[in-house]
Amino acid sequence: MKIGCVKEIKNNEFRVGMTPDNAKAYVSAGHEVLVEAGLGIGSGFTDDEYAAAGAKIIDSAKEVWDSVEMMIKVKEPLPEEYPLFHEGLILYTYLHLAADRPQTDALLDAKVKGVAYETLIERNGSIPLLAPMSQIAGRLSIQEGAKYLEKTYGGEGVLLAGVPGTPKANIVILGGGSVGTNACKIAVGMGANVTIMDINLQRLAYLDDIFGSRIQTLVSTDANIEKAVKEADLVIGCVLIPGKSAPKLFKKKYLKEMKPGAVFVDVAVDQGGCGETTRVTYHDDPIFVEDGVVHYCVGNMPGAVPRTSTIALTNATLSYGLQIANKGLEQACKDNEVIYSAINTYDGKLTCKNVADSYNEEYTDPRTLI
Repeated sequence: MKIGCVKEIKNNEFRVGMTPDNAKAYVSAGHEVLVEAGLGIGSGFTDDEYAAAGAKIIDSAKEVWDSVEMMIKVKEPLPEEYPLFHEGLILYTYLHLAADRPQTDALLDAKVKGVAYETLIERNGSIPLLAPMSQIAGRLSIQEGAKYLEKTYGGEGVLLAGVPGTPKANIVILGGGSVGTNACKIAVGMGANVTIMDINLQRLAYLDDIFGSRIQTLVSTDANIEKAVKEADLVIGCVLIPGKSAPKLFKKKYLKEMKPGAVFVDVAVDQGGCGETTRVTYHDDPIFVEDGVVHYCVGNMPGAVPRTSTIALTNATLSYGLQIANKGLEQACKDNEVIYSAINTYDGKLTCKNVADSYNEEYTDPRTLI
């Protein structure tokens, strides 16, 4: 199979979908790898490393798109890339279609086989291709929140850990999944007062076992959220329903009840955000203030640490990518039914139920097509 990888064109996105080691693995399996010149510079990988791995260096991104049967990326394609789609192309990347109707329509119109990292669900219920970025985003959320609590950024001027004789910051984490757990780990490590909320009592029991008396666990209800955020210095939104738009748990009305200069970090922004006042921001202009509350809503948070993020992501995606490349998407699905869950579009049809439900569109089970 001809496999390609091009530079990401999203604002301040320096991650890359394939490392030189990945390229070598595909070449060793008998595939032809085409990469855009300068592909890995933002993540610290040179063209010489890709060439040494057996990849062909191509000057034009368009030539790569036009030549390959499978395109491996990190982020969803942007409108400038839609004309480069072609029928039958396997697009293996994060898609986040529930919050992006134009991209959904472009994939369907071109009959692209859209294989989304974020909806691949293993037999044990884990989401292995989302997990590494969730871990990074969760940990970064506290780091970024701590920074924007500084007065120079419009924050209230609070140090998360405080010092002897001063109050610690209050952190509220909405969602106890992978993002929330990793946020909790860093927040506890920095010495803040941490409250974490989830609707799953078993998950709360698990978090209570891990962190013990260092955290407060609460069932996620509107009343509990409203009460907690009033005293919060930093709120982290970590809600995820795979493939579906995030529920709006953080209400606009809460803002006027919160401390002036408090910070809200919405990690769920890729799926539409879990805040009513959320709007996508970028690393070069990451924050805005609404009713006195600083909002950080960067849609590609792990892009701030591209070297770590690229290595973590590609460690997870390579094995599934090799299955698809070695057997073709159709046979790979038949041999490993888990891969069906990652197929969001196929032959012009929506094949992810949560995405279809988000648009009230017809859902087609990919097993009926493959």
